Amino acid sequence: MRQLSDFKGADLVRNVLALIDREKPIHVSLVGGDPLVRYKELEVLLPELDTRKIHTQVVTSAFREIPKEWSRFSRLNVVVSIDGLQPEHDERRKPATYERILRNIAAVKVTIHSRITGNIASRPGYLEEFLRFWSTRPEIERVWFSLFTPQRGATGPEILTPAQRVFVINDLLRLRLQFPILEMQESLIREFHSPPKSPAECIFARTTHTISADLETKITPCQFGGDPDCAQCGCIASMVLAAVGHHRVLGRLTAGNLFQVSNRIGDILGGVKKTFKPLPESKPEPFTIL
Repeated sequence: MRQLSDFKGADLVRNVLALIDREKPIHVSLVGGDPLVRYKELEVLLPELDTRKIHTQVVTSAFREIPKEWSRFSRLNVVVSIDGLQPEHDERRKPATYERILRNIAAVKVTIHSRITGNIASRPGYLEEFLRFWSTRPEIERVWFSLFTPQRGATGPEILTPAQRVFVINDLLRLRLQFPILEMQESLIREFHSPPKSPAECIFARTTHTISADLETKITPCQFGGDPDCAQCGCIASMVLAAVGHHRVLGRLTAGNLFQVSNRIGDILGGVKKTFKPLPESKPEPFTIL
């Protein structure tokens, strides 16, 4: 990261919009550090993205107030990252404490996203207590959970054991019925039992681009970078598209089968076009700017 340069001010706005206009994504996620560090630039970027009819997600710790004016953007989803209940979160996320978050989201609607670690999974009732707290807040539209995804060969208490993973999956299946604010379908949750075996089999990894702060460096093989342990993947986005991929369209034909065929044809046609003439525009795909 020390070798990467980033942009500020008008340069950041201009270069992000140039990247977007070139790639023509259908969805853009702006994630951390924390996009609100560049809040002045966001004030310019968000109206431009809305004008382009691009669905946008801003992922933040909410250490700064979320402007009420952002509510006018119908395609914007503000996601606030919460690391568990208040004691654990406040210790890990200072200065973005619960008290500060609640103050900074008071005038808007947000999505809460929390990552479940082995430490959390070892405490029965933890997720229910978490959902009970956030379901009473009028600012919260929905809650999402991911599971901690380690790098291959990593060790540590944050990594879920196989037994903890099964426990969490069963707990989420129960809690989604008790707390409607938990916006995770049964099919999505069950995908955590058997994640895609590799980035090559992951629809999310294959249909997104993750670009670092210099707006040139691509993060591969997926948004986690490095060498993620796909067998222990807990990415909610990956599970959403895996569930879509397993949806039966006709008989044994799944949406995933159609995607694989479509993707191969797209790659072939893209290669042919690049051989004979420049490709006028890329396939519309979501992408993330880190």
